[in-house]
Amino acid sequence: MVRLILEAPGGSYPVIIGTGLQKELRATIGRLDPTSAVIVTDSNVKPWAARVARAIRRAGLKSAIYVVPAGERSKSLERLGELLRFLERSKVDRGGCVIAVGGGTVGDLAGFAAAVWQRGIRFVGLPTTLLAMVDSSVGGKTGVNGGRSKNAIGAFWQPSAVISDLASLQTLPPPEYRDAFAEVVKYAVAMDRGLYELLDREREKLAARDGAVLERVVFRCVTAKALVVAKDERDRGPRAILNYGHTAGHALEAATGFRVSHGRAVAFGMRVAARIALAMGLCSKTLVEQQDSMLTAYGLPPRAPRVEAAKVLGAIALDKKARRGKVAWVMPRRLGRAEVGHAVPSAVVRRVVIKALS
Repeated sequence: MVRLILEAPGGSYPVIIGTGLQKELRATIGRLDPTSAVIVTDSNVKPWAARVARAIRRAGLKSAIYVVPAGERSKSLERLGELLRFLERSKVDRGGCVIAVGGGTVGDLAGFAAAVWQRGIRFVGLPTTLLAMVDSSVGGKTGVNGGRSKNAIGAFWQPSAVISDLASLQTLPPPEYRDAFAEVVKYAVAMDRGLYELLDREREKLAARDGAVLERVVFRCVTAKALVVAKDERDRGPRAILNYGHTAGHALEAATGFRVSHGRAVAFGMRVAARIALAMGLCSKTLVEQQDSMLTAYGLPPRAPRVEAAKVLGAIALDKKARRGKVAWVMPRRLGRAEVGHAVPSAVVRRVVIKALS
């Protein structure tokens, strides 16, 4: 087990990573001493949420469970409204707590509900997917999707604790486990060359879901994100580096009505960004090949989903980080280092996106 403290202006909190963390969960809930709790989960991991409910019951806290359908479409204003009404029916007061048990969709939805219910109550994240463990469960971004834009409606709301129990990954379906490596490779290419080397060296153990190696991978990703969030909690500058691959990735998700998985979309977005960087002379062909090789090695092949290029290009223009109609791209420069804030000629974006989708 490893533990780190994420420091942010909105509050510091522990992130605990290990296997078999029921005792840590009970201790964490005991320290928070909430007056009530609602566990938010999805239909895929409801049994795991039931285990969590039993664990915190032993800490002296009863909880209600709210289950949403699995999938990105549960990140909607309609589902948020239903969850808020559930919190009201459950009589959760300002001393209460929302506990998210699930992947990124559950965490984003539950965190946003915690941010706005009673003008903000405590929130604990128990991510059950590798994707959520390495990325969305830390940093304080919460929210739901708009009609055409990913994560367009939300709030910055830091959790009170995050507990990543690697035991939950043993039953994770192979496609979901594979998709998480898009975000892991993102950290490696954009921020941490040592992580790239670890991924290259430990492919077999990670394919077998070796707990010791997974602990190291999750720890390195969370540490990289924590350092950025501490400097730029509200995403006004340096934190944009975490969006490497997400400009075209989020656009692909929106263009397909969120039917493509987040991991597959981010892998697509990273390939697009690297090829734009190469076309602009910002990175080498070797870097593009290294990134392609690593994504493919972890089950994220270059085949793009069928979607009209015009829809993806239109969604890129709606990127929520655009300023005065200008999209700021995160561009890779060399392995382990990317830069934020690059303006890219629309003709280059168009050419690369069309080729990537052909």
